[in-house]
Amino acid sequence: MSAGASLNLNGKIFRSGKLLISTDNRSFRYGDGCFETIKILRGKILLQAYHFERLFSSLALLQFQLPGFFTPAFLQQQILALAKLNGHEKLGRVRLTLFRGDGGLYDVANHSPNYCIQTWQLNPANNQLNENGLVADIFTDARKVADTFSSVKSNNYLSYAMAALWAKKNKLNDAILLNPFNQLADATIANIFIVKDGIVQTPALTEGPVNGTMRRYLLNCLREHNIPVAEKAISVDELEQASEIFLTNAIYGIRWVKQLGKINYQNQLAALFHRDFIQPMVGE
Repeated sequence: MSAGASLNLNGKIFRSGKLLISTDNRSFRYGDGCFETIKILRGKILLQAYHFERLFSSLALLQFQLPGFFTPAFLQQQILALAKLNGHEKLGRVRLTLFRGDGGLYDVANHSPNYCIQTWQLNPANNQLNENGLVADIFTDARKVADTFSSVKSNNYLSYAMAALWAKKNKLNDAILLNPFNQLADATIANIFIVKDGIVQTPALTEGPVNGTMRRYLLNCLREHNIPVAEKAISVDELEQASEIFLTNAIYGIRWVKQLGKINYQNQLAALFHRDFIQPMVGE
């Protein structure tokens, strides 16, 4: 968050850096909640319908009890108002964090969602395909669980946090996580796609990846244009045999990977998809 920026906690505006939750907070204690990372462009939320559909599905899955006013329209208004207040409405990143309040593991005070909205300014380069391909590798010290809650952007982010620390220590741009069956799940902050045998492939949601909004958008675009695509289990061998690897998320759109371990990759389709599907969305 930029210096002097404000945040919104449950409808009240505070300056950043102020201590706002108690040590009894269940999200602090247990990671009990979820979040959305959202891109704002020219005063609008990109992929808004996908974000709110995933968010409210996650809240239902996590057994939150929503008050009547807590709707997508309400959250949209709160998000855009804060972005405007902070001067981030032209091009900004938003983190919307939802969490349960205080309580122990078995004695929850209540199940209403608390919410915190934060915004940051984005560099215009975020709308462009990365010129230099990413360098990544596979993180093997943790596994992404493949279960009912895997697709949720959970506040329990330990496996990704450790993978990100490992990537930074090893001078990598990102790390790929596997599921318990040694199949691909996703990257630390993105979904993963590969191109192999002329087919665009990405791990199925049953393999443990987060149900990314950009992943969903791109899959829809590919199918609408009759481009061969598959959601499936992907092995490390298939990853290494691929001709291309690219990552997707709501902030960057598509970023291509030039190297995984000692293997180099191309970016022909990644560049094509960015031109045909991402640039029209961001107006570049």
